[in-house]
Formats: sequence, C-alpha cells, structure tokens
Amino acid sequence: MDLKKGLVVRAKSGRDKNRFFVVISYDREYAYISDGKTRRIESPKKKNIKHLFVTDTVIPQDSLNTNKLIRAALRPFNEQGFTAASDSGL
Repeated sequence: MDLKKGLVVRAKSGRDKNRFFVVISYDREYAYISDGKTRRIESPKKKNIKHLFVTDTVIPQDSLNTNKLIRAALRPFNEQGFTAASDSGL
C-alpha cells in the first residue's frame, strides 16, 4: 500500500516500537508521523518507511488539524492493541 496523508501506521522499530501514528506528510524515503502526544503536529517524527507497518485505516483530513483530534482518532488502536494489516512494511 502506498503512503498517503492520514494513513494509520505502526512503528516496527526504535523506541516507539508497536505504537500507532498517523502520517502527516511523506517523501520518497521518509514518513513524517504524529501521535498528537509525544510527537505533535508541530514536530512530527521523521521515520524511514522501512520501519513502518501500514494499516488499512485512513483518518479523514479534518481529524488531522489538531493534536487533540489525532489522539482521539488513534485512541481505539492504542487501547485495543490492533495489529497492522501488512507485516511486510512498504
């Protein structure tokens, strides 16, 4: 699956391993991800796309405007421990 803005992803390596984030922007090799709490919209995490699992969920654009809305959109993923749809990464 190709990256797009609003896509929910799960980190598969690093200190944020197994946490869910939303893609704020991306380029050829990196995704800029935010969870609205530790990684806010103002300073998203630059993450190599090889280190991300993608899900089938895309958060609507209007839910990406504030950190509070991002936290609310990701809450079901973090509380229930959903797994990523693809274990092969990108």
